[in-house]
Amino acid sequence: MTVRILPFTMADYDEVIALWQSSPGIGLSDVDRPEGIAAYLARNPGLSFLARLDDELAGAVLCGTDGRRGYLHHLAVRPQARRQGIGETLVEHCLSGLKAQGYQKCHIFVYNGNVEGQVFWERVGWKLRTELVIMSKDIV
Repeated sequence: MTVRILPFTMADYDEVIALWQSSPGIGLSDVDRPEGIAAYLARNPGLSFLARLDDELAGAVLCGTDGRRGYLHHLAVRPQARRQGIGETLVEHCLSGLKAQGYQKCHIFVYNGNVEGQVFWERVGWKLRTELVIMSKDIV
């Protein structure tokens, strides 16, 4: 099987959202509706990717910036396509894009209960930041 890494475009949205919805550990919200993802991709061109095994969607990731740091969101790989380096390759594409734009650091958010995700991120070189706490507030 041939793995191809391609830019994530809105033409891929339905397939990608179905992957995310079926992936434990991925937290979706209203901002993941088509208009939210379209705006995110437009603000962060060339940073989000998907992987296809032959023509079937195997994985996807969102990547963007706040102008100072990079952020990865919603990395998911179909269970049947795992352990083939697809997740790591998607992340490498994101980090290369960030580096090309001059960014020096990237952050991710992983749920406490997503042990499989934490193991993956540690295995590919990410470090747990225990000195930080994330806090959120709805502004709607």
